[in-house]
Amino acid sequence: MGVHAWAPTRAGAFAQAALGVFALIARPEEIEEREHREVRAQADSPERLLAGWINECLYVHEIEGFVVCRVEVDTCTGSVVHGILHGEEIDSARHRLRANVKAATLRGVSVVESRGLHDVRVMVDQ
Repeated sequence: MGVHAWAPTRAGAFAQAALGVFALIARPEEIEEREHREVRAQADSPERLLAGWINECLYVHEIEGFVVCRVEVDTCTGSVVHGILHGEEIDSARHRLRANVKAATLRGVSVVESRGLHDVRVMVDQ
């Protein structure tokens, strides 16, 4: 399973990719924006940075039981990404979890910029 996202900036594409992964887990429209969590990742290539970013986001979901309805990325360089996850703790009465996403993989990951559009793809293990 994977996510394909794009935006005018790399930061926007990374935010959309994370939101896409979270949408595999729970419907964003069923989640209220009550809290936020900061997430940061570092890597030596854009592809490893994308996979690391997704994995750090998934860590917050898994360890804190946090579901996400909105993602902001405020910093996205060639080696660092930092952003904010907006959402709330899982409420089993309101949130129907759809998939158990374990991790992003390097298999099939891509980060490409062409004609002013940043296009990213990431595969995840269930």
